[in-house]
Amino acid sequence: MLSITAEHAVRALSEMAAKPEGELVLGKDLAASTGVPPNYLAKILWTLGNAGIIDATRGSGGGYRLRRRPSEICLREVVDLFDRHVWRESCFLGCEQRAGQCKPCAIHAAWEKVRAEYMQFLESTTIKQIAELQSGRSISAPGSDLGKGVGPK
Repeated sequence: MLSITAEHAVRALSEMAAKPEGELVLGKDLAASTGVPPNYLAKILWTLGNAGIIDATRGSGGGYRLRRRPSEICLREVVDLFDRHVWRESCFLGCEQRAGQCKPCAIHAAWEKVRAEYMQFLESTTIKQIAELQSGRSISAPGSDLGKGVGPK
């Protein structure tokens, strides 16, 4: 359901989240660990930096790091930077325009439920949770579940 660009962004952020707080990671190392081509990753990181999600430091000893705690970065915030899909706000099969009114498609009600669940997942899942699952270690309070609660723990 995510674009490749959004997937790469989430992967890069979760790699940064797995590092000790404030630790810088070189772009080339991040590209190698995520499997994202360096030039493609640089564009993604530029977008994340402009959105205030990461910091970039140039020069010797420079690199990238999260600007905020990973528990404060929800998936929706990241995904919305790269995936501004109309499907999230429209009818699954489109709608028929008649006299300025939109006639919902046959599966509109079912799609609304799926879309609402997906949006809830994006809003309630944090980069911290993804980093924990990827690393197989817990960096949050015991009992926290993926998709449950956004914000500092």
